[in-house]
Amino acid sequence: MAVTVPLVGHSVATAAGEERLLAYGARIVGDDARTRIVIDFDRPPSFSIHYIANPERVVVDLPATAFGFPAKDLEARGLFKDIRYGTMDGDSARIVLTAIKPVRIGMARVQADENGKGQRLVLEAEMTDKATFAELVKAQSWNEPEAAQTTSAIPAHDKPAPGDFIVAVDAGHGGIDTGAIGVDTKTQEKDVTLAFAKTLADRLNREPGIKAFLTRKDDSFLSLSERVQIARQNHAALFVSMHADTLRQKDIRGATVYTISDKASDKLAADLADRENLSDQIAGKAAATEPPEVADILLDLTRRETQAFSISMAESVLASFKDQVGTINNPHRHAGFRVLQAPDVPSILLELGFLSNKEDEKLLLDDTWRAKMGDLLTEAVKHYHASMVANGG
Repeated sequence: MAVTVPLVGHSVATAAGEERLLAYGARIVGDDARTRIVIDFDRPPSFSIHYIANPERVVVDLPATAFGFPAKDLEARGLFKDIRYGTMDGDSARIVLTAIKPVRIGMARVQADENGKGQRLVLEAEMTDKATFAELVKAQSWNEPEAAQTTSAIPAHDKPAPGDFIVAVDAGHGGIDTGAIGVDTKTQEKDVTLAFAKTLADRLNREPGIKAFLTRKDDSFLSLSERVQIARQNHAALFVSMHADTLRQKDIRGATVYTISDKASDKLAADLADRENLSDQIAGKAAATEPPEVADILLDLTRRETQAFSISMAESVLASFKDQVGTINNPHRHAGFRVLQAPDVPSILLELGFLSNKEDEKLLLDDTWRAKMGDLLTEAVKHYHASMVANGG
């Protein structure tokens, strides 16, 4: 909820005789992984950013400001559960953003609006972990506001060495979102994917120059956007999301590799993407509009390049599976999977097999087969990485 603190006085001049800033517009977009706040001013505002714990809050200090936009335009959403703003005294104003989880301001800047008639304060907030937030609180100095704006990315689970190829291994589902259920053993997909993710990450970490990490290490729920953001914050060069779905046709079995596309390759891919994209709703997370990007043309070019790299990784996986792992017909398919939406991280979704098929279910629960899959996928990652290096990537 956005709440305006009553302004001190109604004159346009501050105690120092300067004219108040006018904040005449505001908007907030995003979800529980990334949230953007934009406030329109009549002229460039100076500002400083601070962090407060218990609960986690971000404080934005401004010169004397008159807030002239409707309160509904800055209602809390995304990473923030409460937003308050108003005048502190005759010469200063403040915005207090109370977060739903540890958060950091990854980008804060003032820029001209499209018409060149006003200035915008743009704040890009992103989720982080408790340790990083504690460091932000500890490191800041309220007497040195510029230092408070300098924050570091969320640390990787194990710090990679310079030049390491970083792989995010994503165990699909988790927590309240159990995923598919095995036809015989009633094993939950979230447990199957976590076991495979741990095997693959451990296997990749035995390779020189490769560093893998898990998006989730236990039975916890992560929204689809959180998974994407974790990969980006840890500077992943590759994202592999692992799944084991069910189908009505019990005779269909084998592995499938999916990449993202605006248009699904077939009905099977479309139906699967629809089911996977419902993961957030199972946990009561409403789908949210992604924060708009500034350089749309450059972003589109980045997405196209990333999609090409994703396809290359999918081909490497299928090549490693040849004569080793059974696959469905047309094993490389594509659809609009939200978990593959990172514009700058090549991503694949791997269906290891189908829990609706008894033979696949047996393999999915077999330790030896899981280890074999870990070896084959590691070879696929190595081949993909080598081809990227050879092509200057």
